[in-house]
Amino acid sequence: MRNNILVCGMLILAASAAATFADLQGLFLPGLDHPAIQYHTRPTSDLVAKLNLDIQSGKVQLKFDGAQGYLRSVLEAMKVPVESQIVTFSKNSVQSYRISPKNPRTLFFNDAVTVGWVRGGFIELAAEDPSQGVIFYTLSQQPADKPQFKRDDKCLTCHESLNSVGVPGMLVRSMMTAPDGQPLPWLGNNVTDHRTPMAQRWGGWYVTGNAGSIRHLGNAMVTDTANPESAVTDQTLNLESLKSEFDTDAYLSPYSDIVALMVFEHQMHMTNLLTRIGWEARFASFEAQSANRKDGQTATIPTDLNPPLSESANEIVDYMLFVDEAPLGGRIRGTSGFIEKFSAEGPFDGKGRSLRQFDLRRRMMRYPCSYMIYSDAFDALPMEARDAIYKRMWNILSGQEKDKRYSRLNRADRQAIVEILRETKKDLPAYFQGALH
Repeated sequence: MRNNILVCGMLILAASAAATFADLQGLFLPGLDHPAIQYHTRPTSDLVAKLNLDIQSGKVQLKFDGAQGYLRSVLEAMKVPVESQIVTFSKNSVQSYRISPKNPRTLFFNDAVTVGWVRGGFIELAAEDPSQGVIFYTLSQQPADKPQFKRDDKCLTCHESLNSVGVPGMLVRSMMTAPDGQPLPWLGNNVTDHRTPMAQRWGGWYVTGNAGSIRHLGNAMVTDTANPESAVTDQTLNLESLKSEFDTDAYLSPYSDIVALMVFEHQMHMTNLLTRIGWEARFASFEAQSANRKDGQTATIPTDLNPPLSESANEIVDYMLFVDEAPLGGRIRGTSGFIEKFSAEGPFDGKGRSLRQFDLRRRMMRYPCSYMIYSDAFDALPMEARDAIYKRMWNILSGQEKDKRYSRLNRADRQAIVEILRETKKDLPAYFQGALH
């Protein structure tokens, strides 16, 4: 379960780890057009859909600005920080013919949308609808009075697979790449998230920042296919900026921040997991209502949940709590300002703590619980799915779960996470006020 963020072709590179949703359940077999889902026809309320309406009503006007076209204006309209820029030079996209190490593709993101741009091409967007999952759009780079984003379901050719946990979702891949940007998947092709060892990440990506002696595949281009590991050298590591790699003056930023890449990998898989469990719960509810209508009974869903939903909740919670996170092996520092921008968003508890604060020495986050618990996608989950997640979270955070794999969450970690959630997460179940073991 992981992928290249092929946002409408946005193949965003990454790697794999551990058993996941798709391993357990495969594709969402009821199908995208099942009455409980209606992916292609149900109205959406994602950021792009809302921006389309604001443009049509005249509330928002996008500005066309030179070679970058609408890019900066789109980012500003959706509150996507320029500091989030990550850059790929691998030809893995619907616009692959435009991409090369000298003309790479940039991606920008916040909690709900990813924006892709390659010089000379159109803008690609992948937006997380709170209930429908990831919706894909494109925006023509031609000046217009009221430019409109067009939904493009052709992106599902790549974005609906086991790698996206069987639902329309995001993909991040790490792939060995030649100096002309041509992918060399037979030499290494991984789908990545926070569970992936650092040494397997970011093939085909530019990476800026300082990771000390930590080895990764970023910035490396394979010239000797018989010895691909030779592509990783001291010169490919710890780049402060990308000014020596291509004409960064034509881009919004000279960075492809290592911490932004790490956050992006985590978020993309988390997004897919939330979509999957939401769809499973909606399908189960629909089936229960259909069966009860036939029997003349009141529609109910079993309180103990069906096994697939329980399994999904268990996996989501393990991922949210970074239980299988790969060790960093040293200190990591970004260069773009992303750390400061991301950390400042909060929310904060009375002690100034937030789930967006970084560690970047032993692990990615200071308090190992995903900030995506605040997302609209989490809050929009059907009650049955949200309850299953909360119950499993409390079982682990309270210390009732005794499996040794959860021992990496020490009591101080668990206490801090619970205290932060008590003050910052609306509608937190009352049992989170209980004592920890």
